[in-house]
Amino acid sequence: MNRSASFFVAGLLLGALAATAGYAVFLGRKTAGGAAASRTLKLAHGLPPEHPVHQGMVHLQRRLADLSGGRLRLELYPSGQLGGETECLEQVQRGSLAMTKSSTAPLEGFIDEMKVFGLPYLFADETHFWSVLDGAIGEELRLKGRPRNLLGLCYYDAGSRNFYTKARMIETPADLRGLKIRVQSSPVAMRMVEALGAAPTPIAWGELYSALAQGTVDGAENNAPSYLAEKHCEVAPYFSRDAHTRVPDILLIGAAVWDDLSATEQDWLAQAAAESSRYQRRLWRQQSEAALKEVQARYGAQVGHPDKTLFMDKVQPVYAEFARGAVGDLVRRIQSARP
Repeated sequence: MNRSASFFVAGLLLGALAATAGYAVFLGRKTAGGAAASRTLKLAHGLPPEHPVHQGMVHLQRRLADLSGGRLRLELYPSGQLGGETECLEQVQRGSLAMTKSSTAPLEGFIDEMKVFGLPYLFADETHFWSVLDGAIGEELRLKGRPRNLLGLCYYDAGSRNFYTKARMIETPADLRGLKIRVQSSPVAMRMVEALGAAPTPIAWGELYSALAQGTVDGAENNAPSYLAEKHCEVAPYFSRDAHTRVPDILLIGAAVWDDLSATEQDWLAQAAAESSRYQRRLWRQQSEAALKEVQARYGAQVGHPDKTLFMDKVQPVYAEFARGAVGDLVRRIQSARP
């Protein structure tokens, strides 16, 4: 899913579109008499309605309506109704869509600092991860996309990414040697899998079940709810909780749209987004544990708990290659914040 080149092209159009972007995504701005009227922002993404990230957005929708007394509303378009992740990002850049969500992985192509989330075993645990995202570093990263007309409002939990395979449990790096592992189209993710001795194989998410079933790949890596939801547990029954990366989702709004909101409207949206993030995290934690129980009880999958220190030594070349410049500075700041 790597179309970052098209992001760059779209970014070049920002100057010409900025003057009209705000109006393209509102259903109403002022009444004929000049009094303030309700606005409606459109938020589209590719996840299904039952996904905890979408449920976080439903909470955002409700809180925004409450805080604004109905003067600022949100229309939700899940399940790829307006396009997949890349298409929605491009629409926000062009100004034809107000908001979307994206994994930070596909943002690496034009926000270099987003590569930090792909570095393996950077975060000690979930507490360390959220202390960073809720602090100064997380705020800095949310604002990095402004030159491309993408402004982050909050982060949503996408859990930890873990290896799962067809033939054996991954307990040590040696168990990965020679396997073909499906990864996202992220240079950092691909290099990590190489460092662990496997062959990274980018495959579209929707094609992964067939690829696993047919042996095109030997395994993949993702979070527990996705492992269950896509029924990958049927064809790859060994789930290893190595938690090599924690790659969040980020809620984005067009920078031109944000700038067109009044200060009061910005406050409403910022508060509703922050509340929705906290709400979504609780949902994610509940669903992650429930998913692991279900894949074992219903599908007979096995869940392993490897010693992560064995893997951490093997991935040091990834840090040598990518943890330089601004990314290297972020790594040092994140590591210094370890509990």
